[in-house]
Amino acid sequence: MSRRALLSVSDKRHLVDFAKQLKKLDFEIVSTGGTKKALEAGGVDVTGVEEVTGFPEMLDGRVKTLHPKIHAGILAKRDNPDHMKQLKDAGITPIDLVAVNLYPFKQTIEKPETTEAEAIEQIDIGGPSMLRAAAKNFAGVLTVVDPADYQPVVDALKAHTDDADFRKHLAAKVFRHTAAYDALISNYMTEEEFPEKLTLTYEKQQALRYGENSHQKAAFYRKALPSKLSIIPNQLHGKELSYNNIKDANAALNMVAEFDQPTVIAMKHMNPCGVGVADTIEKAWDEAYESDPMSIFGGIIAVNREIDAATAEKMHKIFLEIVIAPSYTDEAFEILAKKKNIRLLKADLSHRDQPDRFEEITVSGGMLIQESDHQIDQIPDFKVVTKVQPTEQQLRALQFGQHVVKHVKSNAVVVTTDTKTLGVGMGQPNRIDSAKIAIQKAMPKNGYENAIMASDAFFPMDDCVEYAAKHDIKAIIQPGGSIKDKDSIAMADKFGIAMVMTGVRHFRH
Repeated sequence: MSRRALLSVSDKRHLVDFAKQLKKLDFEIVSTGGTKKALEAGGVDVTGVEEVTGFPEMLDGRVKTLHPKIHAGILAKRDNPDHMKQLKDAGITPIDLVAVNLYPFKQTIEKPETTEAEAIEQIDIGGPSMLRAAAKNFAGVLTVVDPADYQPVVDALKAHTDDADFRKHLAAKVFRHTAAYDALISNYMTEEEFPEKLTLTYEKQQALRYGENSHQKAAFYRKALPSKLSIIPNQLHGKELSYNNIKDANAALNMVAEFDQPTVIAMKHMNPCGVGVADTIEKAWDEAYESDPMSIFGGIIAVNREIDAATAEKMHKIFLEIVIAPSYTDEAFEILAKKKNIRLLKADLSHRDQPDRFEEITVSGGMLIQESDHQIDQIPDFKVVTKVQPTEQQLRALQFGQHVVKHVKSNAVVVTTDTKTLGVGMGQPNRIDSAKIAIQKAMPKNGYENAIMASDAFFPMDDCVEYAAKHDIKAIIQPGGSIKDKDSIAMADKFGIAMVMTGVRHFRH
């Protein structure tokens, strides 16, 4: 008994071969527009959809398949005698297979020059309607939305293994596909920052060996339209990225992208353990390494300049998990790639001014969404609140420290010079403990005589300022805003410390 398949696709990969195999399985092929032309050019006998509906395409092809002779043929329940009688009485042939993929809306809006009118024309109407109808009636209709499924469908038809589970699997894929398609359209057209309904869509990038810990399953999904500042999919060498690798690499990339000077970031467990800036990337590496030679071991390194051979030789001497750079000289890449497991990533920092505008955090039963913290506090915005004025070098150091501290987990306090971190105190439940950790880590190091202290939030009491003063810190930067700011200012004046306030808090939880 002959069966009917409706094929209407924008992605014509493997289309002709699929249709020819269906013909061998005694399917009549019904098709539309460009798909019909492609099949005919490939030597496939095709019935035009207008021959089925008795109605020509109209409105420049906007109306082709939206017709009862198509949708009734798809939606009729094969095990419902009344449905089948209605089809017979209306002279409608059942449609047993629907292979459709949709207008390339995503590819269209990815082009910067696309106008809104051009984007709107790529919103498919008939395709999703047929797919959803076929997927709803999966018990009687095979649905194919992905060319990768053509051969599995043919194989199942030949082996008579196109059972309910197989059909349901294909139907679920259809609903995922159309939901993602609609999400792209709604997000493109939405102008509100926080609309009443938010639908995001992601595409599976890779399965991961495990999650944060070995007993947790995990996978990596990328946004369907990711920001141009991204680590994916540009791995050049090394082992597959793990769950923790991806989180740390993302944190390191977002941080290094905010620096203008040649900069090296060493990241561990989502916190910078060493940051260095200099006139060259090699010198910046030296500064970052000297920041914390112990913690950098096994770290994730991000740089904002091409890595040269001299820098690569120094990196090669220690164990590093990941190196991220905009490029590598051939010699540098060869040096680093001698270690087969090191992950070498390439990141296009020419788009560093286009990071994700919003960030999402899942919570039990929901999600928090906020604007990403892209605020970079500048020296002209600093307000000196003490009798002692900071020197030019201290101002540079304060700006550098402020730049670093916003990327450290709260409560965050860092001690820096104007070119490198000396101590990082993070994640403590009170600010004085973070200050003590940062200062104690900083004190033995070269450059401490020029150290400043930066805090991501205000000092609730004057104890942090007092502790800093007693350990020879000469300048402090903090947002201010505490009801006890005057106590911290008085303590700074008592010890002759310069202190500036920015008015901007940089919590990171």
